[in-house]
Amino acid sequence: MLPMRFDNLYSHDFARVAVGVPRCRVADPVFNAGQTVDLLRQAAAEGVAVMAFPELGLSAYSCDDLFHQRALLDGCEAALAEVLAATESLSLVAIVGLPLRVEQRLFNCAAVLLRGRILGIVPKTFLPNYGEFYEARQFCSGEEATVDSVLLLGQRVPFGSRQIFAAEDMPLLRLHVEICEDVWTPIPPSSFAALAGATVLVNLSASNIVVGKAAYRRQLVSQQSARCLAAYVYSSAGTGESTTDLAWDGQAIICENGELLVESERFLRDSHVVTADVDLERLARERMRQTSFGDSVRLHATAVGAFRQVPFTLDLGRDRPLALRRRVERFPYVPADLSRRDERCQEVYNIQVQGLTQRLASSGISKLVVGISGGLDSTHALLVAARAMDALGLPRSHIIGVTMPGFATGERTREQAQRLMAAVGCEAREIDIRPSCTQMLKDIGHPHREDLPVYDVTFENVQAGERTSHLFRLANLTGGMVLGTGDLSELALGWCTYGVGDHMSHYNVNASVPKTLIQHLVRWVAETGQLGAGTDTQVLHDILGTEISPELVPGSLQSTEAAVGLYALQDFNLFFTLRYGYTPTKIAFLARHAWGEVHALAEIKRVLRIFVQRFFKGSQFKRSCVPNAPKVGSGGSLSPRGDWRAPSDSEAAVWLADLDRIPDEHA
Repeated sequence: MLPMRFDNLYSHDFARVAVGVPRCRVADPVFNAGQTVDLLRQAAAEGVAVMAFPELGLSAYSCDDLFHQRALLDGCEAALAEVLAATESLSLVAIVGLPLRVEQRLFNCAAVLLRGRILGIVPKTFLPNYGEFYEARQFCSGEEATVDSVLLLGQRVPFGSRQIFAAEDMPLLRLHVEICEDVWTPIPPSSFAALAGATVLVNLSASNIVVGKAAYRRQLVSQQSARCLAAYVYSSAGTGESTTDLAWDGQAIICENGELLVESERFLRDSHVVTADVDLERLARERMRQTSFGDSVRLHATAVGAFRQVPFTLDLGRDRPLALRRRVERFPYVPADLSRRDERCQEVYNIQVQGLTQRLASSGISKLVVGISGGLDSTHALLVAARAMDALGLPRSHIIGVTMPGFATGERTREQAQRLMAAVGCEAREIDIRPSCTQMLKDIGHPHREDLPVYDVTFENVQAGERTSHLFRLANLTGGMVLGTGDLSELALGWCTYGVGDHMSHYNVNASVPKTLIQHLVRWVAETGQLGAGTDTQVLHDILGTEISPELVPGSLQSTEAAVGLYALQDFNLFFTLRYGYTPTKIAFLARHAWGEVHALAEIKRVLRIFVQRFFKGSQFKRSCVPNAPKVGSGGSLSPRGDWRAPSDSEAAVWLADLDRIPDEHA
C-alpha cells in the first residue's frame, strides 16, 4: 500500500481531470501550441492528472482542404514538439489533436503526451461524411492503418485506436481516447475499451453548434459514461474556428457513471479550463458489483483482447495537501435540489404504498395495527398506512393506532401520538404497558422495584417486547397485520430490540428508508398537504422538533444520538459503506469535505468508529432475519434476501485497523 497523506485526493483513488478549450487560429499551429501550453501549465498547477484538448486543436478543425498542404502539416508537427517540450516539467497526461501523415496517408489523431514522451497516437475511427462534414475528403479511418507504431519526433510511438494508457502508480487510472464522431456511433470504440479496463474515456471533439445540439451532446456523454461505468471527458472547439458556414460553442463536459460533474460555460471568447475530480474506486466498484459488466467482457472477448496496454507513471507527488473539488452531499439519501427532493419524496411514498397495498391485497387482510410512539418512524409508517388505505378504497379507521405508554413515556410524545392519530383519522387506542411489564420483571426475577430502580438493558427490552407482543395479539384479535416502523439507520446500527421487540412485524414499510430521509418525508407531507385539506399538520412539525429517544429509562432524557452518534453522520457512513464498499479512511475524507465546517475530523472519526463496530461486528444477526419490506432506493437495503448478505459472526478488525489510519487533525 502506498504511503497515504489523508488530505490529498489521490490517496483516496480520486483523479483530477480537465478539459482545455483554447482560443485558436485557423491554420496557425504556433499560436495554437502557445494557447495549449498556457492551459497545460494552469492545469498542472491545480493538480490535474489528465487533460484533454479539442479535436485537431493544433491546426484548428475547420481547415478543410488546407489539411493537404505540407506547410500546415509540418507546422503541426513542430507545434506538437513545442507542446511535448513543455510537458517535460509537468506531471500530467496531455491529449492534443492534430493531423498526422502515416504511410502516405493522413489521419485525424490524438497525441497522448507525458513528461516529454509520446505515449501513443490514436487515430479517429469513424469519419463523418454527411451534412456539413466532409472528413473522408481529407482523412483516412484508423481502421485502414497498416502499421501499429510510427516514428514521430525521434520517438517510436504506438499507433492505433485500441490502446489503453495505464498508470502504474494509480492502478485504477486507465485511459482510452476516441475522437468526436466515434462516440456518436451505435457501438463506440470506448465501449470495448471500457470492457478492456479503461476507466477514463477521453473524447477530442470539434463539434460545431446548432440549436439543440448542446443538450444532445450532454445526454450522449452522460449515457456513454453510464453504460460503460466510466468517467467520460469530452472537449469541443471554441472561439477561433472558421465561421464560414458553422459556429462553435466550446462545450466541455465531464461525466461519471451518468452523473454530470462539470460543464463549461459555452460561447466564451477566451481560453479556459474546466476540471472535475472523478472517483475511480466508485467506477471499479460498480464494475465489480454489476455481473452484467463481466458477462459483456466474456461475450466480447475477441474485441477486448485486441487492446494493448501502454504503461506510464504519473508521479504526482502525494506529499502535499490537495483538497477535493467535488460536491459531496451531506445527506446522500436526500437530493439537495428542492424540486428533486419533492420528486424523491413522492417516489418513496409511492414505492412504500405500492408494497403495502400489494401485501394487504395478497394476504386478504384489510386492517393494520401500528404502534404509535409520537416519534418520527412510527409517524411516517402511519402516514404510509393512511395512503395505502386511500389507495385501496378503505376507510382509515381500518388502521388501529396504539399508543403504549411505559415507565418513561413523556407527556409530549404521548400527546403527539394522540394528535397524530386524530389527524390521520385512524382508530386510536391506548394500552398502558406498565402493569404487564411489572409482572414480567417480577416473573423473571429482575431486581427492579420501587425501592430499587434498576434500569438496565433488560428493563428497557421488557418494555419494547411488551409493546410488540401487545401489537401482535391485537392483530390476532382484530384480523389485522402488524406494520413495522423501524428504519434503515436503526437496522444498520442494530438499534432495535431483537425478536419480540421493535425488530419484528408482519411487514415493515420503513426498513430501507434511512432516518434522514424519513425526516424529509414527514416534512414534505406537512408542507404539501398530503393528508388532506383541513388536517392538523402542525403535529408533524412538532414531531420533527422532538428529540429522538426510546423513552425507556425514567428520570432522564435518553438521547439516541448520544448513544449511537448523529444520524446525519451515520447515514452518511452507511451510504458509502453499503452502496460503494468504501474504507473508513475514504468515508472520513468525504465526510470531512462535506461536514468539515460543522464537525471536526476527530468527531467524524469517533462517530465512524461507532458505526464500524456496530455495523460489522455487533448487529448482523438482527439483519439476518428481518421482516419483508420493499426496497426503496439505490442506496441499498439490509435485507438478507436483497442487497446485503453477511455472516452474523464476522469481525470488524480490518475496518477498525483502516479507521486507525485517520488522523485526528489534517495531516
